[in-house]
Amino acid sequence: MTLSETVRIMNTLKLFGMAKAYDELKQNGGAKNLAPEELLQILLDSEALYRKNNRLIRLLQLARLRIPQACLEEIDYRPSRGLVKSQLFEFQTTDWVDSACNILITGPTGVGKSYLASALGQWACRQGYPVLYQRCPRLLGDLYASRGEGSYLKHLGKLARIKVLIIDDFGLHALTDQERKDFLEIIEDRYKLGPTILTSQLPVKDWHEHIGEPTIADAVMDRLLHGAYKLELKGDSMRREKTAKNCIKAPDMLKSR
Repeated sequence: MTLSETVRIMNTLKLFGMAKAYDELKQNGGAKNLAPEELLQILLDSEALYRKNNRLIRLLQLARLRIPQACLEEIDYRPSRGLVKSQLFEFQTTDWVDSACNILITGPTGVGKSYLASALGQWACRQGYPVLYQRCPRLLGDLYASRGEGSYLKHLGKLARIKVLIIDDFGLHALTDQERKDFLEIIEDRYKLGPTILTSQLPVKDWHEHIGEPTIADAVMDRLLHGAYKLELKGDSMRREKTAKNCIKAPDMLKSR
């Protein structure tokens, strides 16, 4: 069988990673000195890597992270931010995902809450877990719209099946009676099934009051806090700092011209 015929069959069988590796090995003569077992192992590894990379691309697209390029390896651990490196190392295992441990990230605007949440989401995607990022107002708005479309329960089911759900900007506006009930449904459906990552400018101690209705607030907070990690970010706005640096660089660039 010719090289082109072998590659064609591999592609027909959707073994695209294997086909590419086999073609490259044959073209550069790398397969000549390989035992059959070694060649097979290389082809299988190439196919496995190809599928893993494709799955990661799909997961990142479906996650719709606010900051897709965010990653845990590039977190800024300066002392003023209040982040403990050893604690974040705990999130580079699958324990918190498999145990459905929520992560509650609080701090003033601009300190990097969304970046940290996106970095955790990106890490989960790299481990093969389905992730979804949504801002809280949009999340509740979509649920409200789904009622009119007759797909409310289907929408709730989709949120429950997501392994890692990121809810950004919780607490920006007062909740309506329907919104607090919907929020309870989301948290209840996910309880002990998958972790929820929440970011908020409000301290966790103020969430009960923000939710409003005591009975619902008790139920939500009981499920959110059970076994949860709390990360309180501090310091100045990272956005203002970045803007200031860019403004300083601009005159220097003009001088160099």
